[in-house]
Order: sequence, then C-alpha cells, then structure tokens
Amino acid sequence: MDNFFQHKARKRFGQNFLVDGNIIERIVRSIAPKETDKLVEIGPGQGAITELLLQRCPSLTAVELDRDLIPLLEFKFRDYPDFKIIERDALKFDFGEFAAERPLRIVGNLPYNISTPLLFHLLSFKGKVQDMHFMLQKEVVDRLGASPGTKSYGRLTVMVQYYCRVHGLFPVPPQSFRPAPKVESAIVRLIPHSEIPYIAEDEKLLERIVNIAFQQRRKTLRNALKPLFPALDHEQLPVDASRRPETLSVQEFVQLSNYCAKLGQQ
Repeated sequence: MDNFFQHKARKRFGQNFLVDGNIIERIVRSIAPKETDKLVEIGPGQGAITELLLQRCPSLTAVELDRDLIPLLEFKFRDYPDFKIIERDALKFDFGEFAAERPLRIVGNLPYNISTPLLFHLLSFKGKVQDMHFMLQKEVVDRLGASPGTKSYGRLTVMVQYYCRVHGLFPVPPQSFRPAPKVESAIVRLIPHSEIPYIAEDEKLLERIVNIAFQQRRKTLRNALKPLFPALDHEQLPVDASRRPETLSVQEFVQLSNYCAKLGQQ
C-alpha cells in the first residue's frame, strides 16, 4: 500500500496490530459471519480481521478512535459500499443505534488498557446483541470464565456471567502481533442470555453489592457488606455471612441482592 498509509502503532491507544494470518483465519472461523449479519467491529486497526469479515458479510460498521487510521481503512475497503467507519471512542458510543433491524454481532481486538470498562459499557446493550467475540489479555479471559473460589474470580466474572454465557476459545501468542505485547492474549465468545437464569430484582443493587464485596475480597461477607448495610441482620442472610465473597456463586450473589432489595422496600 502507498507510503501515505503507513501507520505506526500508538501506545496511547493501546494498539497492537494482529499480523498472524493463521490466527486471523481462526478468529473469523470462530465468528462464522453470515451474509445477513449486522457486524460491528471495535478498533479495526489496519483491517486485518475486517478484510476477512467483509468477504463473508459485506455489511460491517467499524468504530475506530485513531483518526489517522480512517483514510487507510476507507481506501482499503472502498469496494464495499456497505462498509462504514465511525471515528468515535467505543467507551462513549451508543451501540444500540445500529440494532434497529436485527441484533448486533460485535467483534474486536480490544485495547487492554480499557477492556474492563468497555466490557461493562457493552453489557448495557445486552438486549440488542446476539454475541460478542473479543481478543483480550489472557488474564482477563481467565477472569471472565472463572469459577467461585479461584484466584481469577471477581467482580468482572460475576457481572459478565450474570448477563452472558462465556466461552474461552483459544490463546494467541505475543508474536502474532506487531508490536508484540508483553502479555498473552486469548479469544473469548460472550453470548447474552436469552433469559437470565437468576434474575436480580434490582440490577444496580446487585452491581453495588458485587463491587463492594470484591474491593476487599479476603474479608468475610459480614465485614465486606458493613459499609453498604451497617444494620444488616447477618443471621437472616440467604448465605453464610462468615464466607468470603470470592466463594459465592453468581446465583448466591443474586439471592443476596434480592434479600437486600426486599429490606430496602420495607
């Protein structure tokens, strides 16, 4: 491509461009895009994954923060009339505006420095999303799929598993990128529940309880919840107050949240 379009990865955007053709193919096979899908790609970079996605699904909207990448992508995919690129910060972007006709399939190589807040932002559009496929730091993927009582289990685990089924797919080594990151990466598939298995009466309260519980994860539940509910009767809780928050399942957090919600209504 013309030297005009040469682009150096920028650290402030957390850019690590995927260059391994075999990994790119494997990612696109995992996504299995169909011609009728509504695809949204976060952070297309230089379009390595975008190119194969467009070959299978010509309707794709890319959300890219780095304005210097826009002309490169517009030129590279000029033969795809249904390819749109929007210069926007994904953390502030309303993904719901694209889901009028059918649910979205969201993909992306997410910058590691904003992956957690971006995942929480995307969960707010869960009702308009069919599935999500992301490249993330392997440590984050481990957290998403973790089980209670394990080191990786935490706030992100509970809230993502409350809303979604989590499938860790495969690791991606550092040498698959340019520049090579200092951490291992992995691909994860998130599928929003069509019906949430354990329904919280107040999802904001659930999030507050989970958040405060994991701020000091080694405390007992009794001590962890004290700042939020100083007068809570621990004997009446649906879970043992002497347990540590990190041992509670998603279902138990929901039971705890619903108990506290009923107290607030009295």
